[in-house]
Amino acid sequence: MQKKLTALIKSFIKPLLIVGLVLSLVLSQADGALAARSGGRIGGGSFRAPTRSMPAPSRSYRPAPSGGYYPGGGGFGLPFIMPYPFIMGGGGLFSILIFMAIAAFLVRSFRSAQSEDGLDGLGYSAAPAVSVAKVQVGLLSEARSLQADLNSIANRADTNTPAGLAQVLQESTLALMRHPEYWIYAGGETQQTKLEAAENQFNRLALAERSKFTAETLSNVNNVLKQAEPALPAAGGALVETAAPGEYIVVTMLVATQGKLVLPTINSTQDLRQALGQIGAVSSDNLMAVEILWTPQAEGDTLSSDDVVAEYPNLKLI
Repeated sequence: MQKKLTALIKSFIKPLLIVGLVLSLVLSQADGALAARSGGRIGGGSFRAPTRSMPAPSRSYRPAPSGGYYPGGGGFGLPFIMPYPFIMGGGGLFSILIFMAIAAFLVRSFRSAQSEDGLDGLGYSAAPAVSVAKVQVGLLSEARSLQADLNSIANRADTNTPAGLAQVLQESTLALMRHPEYWIYAGGETQQTKLEAAENQFNRLALAERSKFTAETLSNVNNVLKQAEPALPAAGGALVETAAPGEYIVVTMLVATQGKLVLPTINSTQDLRQALGQIGAVSSDNLMAVEILWTPQAEGDTLSSDDVVAEYPNLKLI
């Protein structure tokens, strides 16, 4: 009986050891994957509709042929029109109907002219079309100076004004364009949408990218600067200073701008250079919102080829 019990216990020990080994390997890989998710973020902006003031109507008075005066002149004032038969007391109801028809025609023409100028009756610009664009670049991790450039931009940028955001966009674009030898992956998309839907679309793209980070270890959004303490030790307690083969940096640029922005389909380094040039050239007058996100941000953090495939499946080899 004792021998049977011993044999039964031994038969369970081996499978349990195998299961324990598998679990330890899976958990250790999961911990490593979670550690490789530090991210940086620079951004800000507003989706309020721009306004344009309308000059106040000016009125002048000119003598009418009959010796009286009627409003006319410049601005948006409508001339005082009265059919001749009605002035003379003739025509009756027919003259009144003619007068009303002419007045209605003039009002419709006036409103149509306002609409073509992008103005409504209160002097505000109509809701403009908005383009929401995303460009992503995957670089070999040897481009460590790019991380330093983005960290520097985040620490000193003014992200609370259109001019400051335009400068962030230009400097970030230049930082990427200075490292073409490290470009490996790229992707991009542009969507045209109405103003009222643009903010939701922009936030959806930003949240999708931010959700890939375990922590935002450096951020400057709307002039609120936050920086976490670096806490990603390597084996032996030292921070990793050299990149291992197969490690990457991924930078995402999100832009919302008034008007139409059409980016090329990115299949080559030339396409990527053109897309970055178009993004970086957006003026502060048209710029509505910007997000620059990159991972890894913390020193010693890594992003493997498996991470890139899993988290950024839309990127293409260029």
